[in-house]
Amino acid sequence: MLNSGDMAWLLASSALVLLMTPGLAFFYGGLVRNKNVITTLYQVFAVVLIVSVQWVLFGYSLAFGPDIGHVIGGLQWALFNHVGSAPDPAYAPTIPNELYGIFQMMFAIITPALIVGGLAERVKFSSFLLFITLWATVIYDPLAHWVWGIGGWLHNLGILDFAGGTVVHISSGVSGLVCAIYLGKRAEHGSPSIKAHNVPMVLLGTSLLWFGWFGFNAGSAVAANALSVSAFLVTNTATAASALGWMLVERWRTGHATLVGACAGAVAGLVAITPACGFVNVGGSLIIGFLGGIICFFASTILKGRFGYDDALDAFGGHGIGGTWGALSTGLFATVAVNSGGANGLLYGNPHQLLIQAIGVIATWIFAGVGTLILLAAVDALMGLRVTREEEKIGLDIVLHNENAYPETLTWDVAASVMDSLKRPSVGRIDPLPAKE
Repeated sequence: MLNSGDMAWLLASSALVLLMTPGLAFFYGGLVRNKNVITTLYQVFAVVLIVSVQWVLFGYSLAFGPDIGHVIGGLQWALFNHVGSAPDPAYAPTIPNELYGIFQMMFAIITPALIVGGLAERVKFSSFLLFITLWATVIYDPLAHWVWGIGGWLHNLGILDFAGGTVVHISSGVSGLVCAIYLGKRAEHGSPSIKAHNVPMVLLGTSLLWFGWFGFNAGSAVAANALSVSAFLVTNTATAASALGWMLVERWRTGHATLVGACAGAVAGLVAITPACGFVNVGGSLIIGFLGGIICFFASTILKGRFGYDDALDAFGGHGIGGTWGALSTGLFATVAVNSGGANGLLYGNPHQLLIQAIGVIATWIFAGVGTLILLAAVDALMGLRVTREEEKIGLDIVLHNENAYPETLTWDVAASVMDSLKRPSVGRIDPLPAKE
């Protein structure tokens, strides 16, 4: 039976989750250099446009439609056919199936947008659009069916993933790592110039993400009930604990506690608690969040430095590692006292749940990693992926989009350099800049 309160909450939650993607754009946009702000914002925004259409055409059907072989949904729900105002008892018995599809659309949007962090500042825009379209279809939709779709093999196995630790964060984070390795380092990698150009923008993005994440996690209860309240509380708790954990270890390692670090720590906590938020109590969320901030700090600094990959905005360090820790810690701290529809974890006498979580993590790593590598190679062979070294040094905002986020900072020396570069066939894609008055 339809419940108006649940419907109102899911409509609001859908809007909150959509807001996360512009929040991510600001977060990433503040972290890149000022010559690549427009490109980074545009890449994230373009994902909203692409997946909004893809999801209605066939994405929702592939992810949640009638099961085929426990790996994918059929196309019976393409164009939202047979998805109407009636509820689907298997997914959401108190809201229209159409509303459930809208809510899940917002998850499908933000997931590929997270990959931008791994490939920032070096990819052709047209190639990016094709890659994201393919990735959403070939990687995200099947994985969502595995974990959340009725009949999906991980769903049948009993994996606990309340709001997307495997489906959203491990998949995008591992894919971001593969993108970073495949593309290679940025032309000026290691230069002091590569740093966050606008810290207030980073804080704005973090704040919007945190705000929207309540719809992401609490909304995944798919009802306005006590479970959504619990998910809301543990989400906020873990996020704050993670930021504090990051701040403490950053202060210990570097002698400074930075605002960028606190923001990264907060996002790490949001990621880590996502799969667990509907299954753990406040005590568990404190541990998950605090350790998540520390783990993601080392993944984003020491691990990245040790192996030398250029994960520009730490898509892997924050989402791949944070999602992995969150999925595994769900198998540690889950308790049926919070959610009778879940299961107890290792610390509550059920070591088998941790094994199931580990299987889900491994499967997601392999599927997302190998699948992303194949897609990158295909797009690269078809149209090329990376801009030239010369274009990269000039900045993708001007080269690809003929725009500049901060026109007053474009000195005439830089403009002259751009003008000179435009005379060369490899770069001549945009209209000349106006002459100096």
